[in-house]
Amino acid sequence: MVEIQLEKGTPDGLLITFSIITTLVVAVHLLALMISTCILPNIEAVSNIHNITAVQESPHDRMHWYIEMAWIFSTGVGILLFLAQMAILAWVRFHGLSKIAPIASTVIIFPVLVVFIAFAIHFYRQLIAHKYERSTKGLAELESMANDLVVGSGRQNNAVQTV
Repeated sequence: MVEIQLEKGTPDGLLITFSIITTLVVAVHLLALMISTCILPNIEAVSNIHNITAVQESPHDRMHWYIEMAWIFSTGVGILLFLAQMAILAWVRFHGLSKIAPIASTVIIFPVLVVFIAFAIHFYRQLIAHKYERSTKGLAELESMANDLVVGSGRQNNAVQTV
């Protein structure tokens, strides 16, 4: 992309779109890299501690939003932008040479975009379903423990009253 040779007759709109998308691809991946690089030492520090309270006080729990943002930027947005960039690059590069070549590239990239989006939605729904199941099981365990405490304290009160 750096060494692309542009034709003189390439429309300004195409060049502007290409430059914006190229800049966004680099910016999104660098942002995700920076977030990942800043969070990694915290996770490594906590992984070396074998004290449960230190793990619970770890900053990586508070940084959960940043971790997810880095993942979404790098994987989701970054790949979508890269695929869009490839389609626009074909239009920029082959605009003056052939009309069929950029159309063919766009026709190939469009189904890939659709499959990628469908997979991302499916994967995200599975992830949410798993988190929901874990939360439901956790709440059921807490409710069971609370019921055991209530029943246990009721028995204890009955034993105290009979003595």
